[in-house]
Amino acid sequence: MPDYNFYDNVYDVVRLIPAGRVTSYGAIASYLGSKQSSRIVGYAMMACSNANPPVPAHRVVNRQGMLTGKFHFRGDTMEQLLQNEGIQVIDNQVQNFRELFWDPAIELDL
Repeated sequence: MPDYNFYDNVYDVVRLIPAGRVTSYGAIASYLGSKQSSRIVGYAMMACSNANPPVPAHRVVNRQGMLTGKFHFRGDTMEQLLQNEGIQVIDNQVQNFRELFWDPAIELDL
């Protein structure tokens, strides 16, 4: 059974990612003090479609900038949402990933 409190914490962090930036499942898990839970962050992203307020799950990618969650969006929706924010995606990978990477541990200044 999923830990919905953890999911809510994930959603709170993801809602803080600015448009035009991306982060990784692992960075969110680490920020929440559960470094080994990046897969659970992924599960939270899969379950967020009805979350209110909405969760910009398209801004969460894997540690190499790959759109590994794109199959949970319809068609190329994830890529289109990122491109609408000025993020270039080629072959399912965010270009300039290091420059666009948003690390909650730094940006939210524990």
